[in-house]
Amino acid sequence: MLRQGYINHNENNIRKMDYTKAMSNDEIEFVKVSTLKPSLRNVNVTVRVVGVGESRQITSRRSHSVHSVAEALVGDETGCVVLNLWDDQIKAFDKNDVVQIKNGYTSLFRGFLRLNIGRRGVVEKVDEEIEDVDTGNNLSKRMHESSLYRPSKRPFRRRRRR
Repeated sequence: MLRQGYINHNENNIRKMDYTKAMSNDEIEFVKVSTLKPSLRNVNVTVRVVGVGESRQITSRRSHSVHSVAEALVGDETGCVVLNLWDDQIKAFDKNDVVQIKNGYTSLFRGFLRLNIGRRGVVEKVDEEIEDVDTGNNLSKRMHESSLYRPSKRPFRRRRRR
């Protein structure tokens, strides 16, 4: 994985630098599913796939290209969350696979939490064991408050007379 970043040196010069070595798992801090909340970036988590839903076809608004999207329920011993899978990712994972997601992000879809891999994220199968997944603590079934999504009480405002 190639990373690009900024290094701040002692003389306060900021210099652009390419990271050509792959980051090892020792350098990455992995979190548990129960700590996920909306609008997190650079999420690193190890989860087990509980199930993958049916894929459906979506047409892109920008390029008008057709993509396949599916939802997978993933989790660990602290909880579970819905993971969005796109195109080739759908067939890459089966039930009970243990995967590591690096540099993912969380978002809200209609007020419910979703875990996303994104363009810069990396997902790969690993040989770790996650025995029990707590499906009772499904973070995607809870409604979250957000400043971006709030159903309006009055969808159509009345114009004032001048």
